[in-house]
Amino acid sequence: MSITGSEQLSPISVEDYLAGELQARRKHEYVDGQIYAMVGGRYSHNLISTNVVSELHRQLKNSPCRALNSDSKVRVQASSKTSFYYPDVSVVCGDNIRNDVFQDKPAVVVEVLSTGTRRIDEGEKRQAYLQLDSLTAYIMIEQDFAAATIYQRVDDEFQKAIRQGLVATIELPEIAVTLSLSDVYANVQFQPETDPDE
Repeated sequence: MSITGSEQLSPISVEDYLAGELQARRKHEYVDGQIYAMVGGRYSHNLISTNVVSELHRQLKNSPCRALNSDSKVRVQASSKTSFYYPDVSVVCGDNIRNDVFQDKPAVVVEVLSTGTRRIDEGEKRQAYLQLDSLTAYIMIEQDFAAATIYQRVDDEFQKAIRQGLVATIELPEIAVTLSLSDVYANVQFQPETDPDE
C-alpha cells in the first residue's frame, strides 16, 4: 500500500485502509478517506520516544494502564470524519487494551516534535486528540531542546502548560505518573535540525 494523500483519486474506506496497513511495508496515517505515508524520525526523535515509553512502562507496571510505542494506531471519530494516527507514544487503560488493531480511548498521547511534523502535531493532530473523551493529556516534546508543551484536561477543558529545562517534570496524576525531563532526554545530544523531511 504505497498510495499517499496527494495521489489518491477517491477516498479510501476505513476497512480498506486497515486491511492495507496489515500488509504495508511502511506506516500510513488516515484522515477522512485520505492516506499519508509516514517518514522515519531521526535518532534523537526515536531515543526520546523510547525514553518516554520506558519510563511510562516502569511507572505503570502495577497499574491497569499500559504504555504503547509508535506501532499502535489511535482512532479518532468526530462527527462524520474518521482518522487514524500513529502517535509516538500513547497510554491506554483497562479494557481499551484488548483491541490489537487500533486504540479508541487513549488516556495520554505523546508526540515528539520535528520540523517536518510540528505543523501537523500542533494543529491537526492536537485538535483531533483533544476531542477524545478518554484523553487526560496531550504532550508535545521538543526534539532539539529540553521542553514540552502539555494540554491537560481540567474538568471539561484542556489547559496548556509548558515545562522547560532538564529539572522540569510533567505531572500526570490521572495515571499516577511523573515524567522528569531529565529521564525523557537521557542520552540525547541536542543538535539543530537540518532536514525538514524528518
